[in-house]
Amino acid sequence: MSYLDDPRVLFAAERTLLAWQRSAIALMGFGFVVERFGLFLRMVNNQPLTLSQRGFSLWLGVGLLTVSAMVAIVSSLQFRRVIAKLGEQEIPQGYWSYLGVWLNFLLALVSLSLAAHFVLTE
Repeated sequence: MSYLDDPRVLFAAERTLLAWQRSAIALMGFGFVVERFGLFLRMVNNQPLTLSQRGFSLWLGVGLLTVSAMVAIVSSLQFRRVIAKLGEQEIPQGYWSYLGVWLNFLLALVSLSLAAHFVLTE
């Protein structure tokens, strides 16, 4: 897969990974906000939410958190596939090319932990 034996190929792949990472973070934040929106409604109305209202915000938020984790994991696996096909000339000596991958796996773990917490403490 050696294009020009140019390290810019690695950096372009890494920018793509970071763009997916930002998308996963945005989905995780949105999932958290949606799940907690039920709590906000309860505070505004000064009355408990019905089960259907609570269930909708809970499962939509948990779904978004799960999608966030999947985006982080799939983008990391895709990046690892690209990195494995790069030549020696395209990866600078001593460059930590897997730092973003591990950060994505950590992000997925946090997202799934939040989802599990919301489901288990319903």
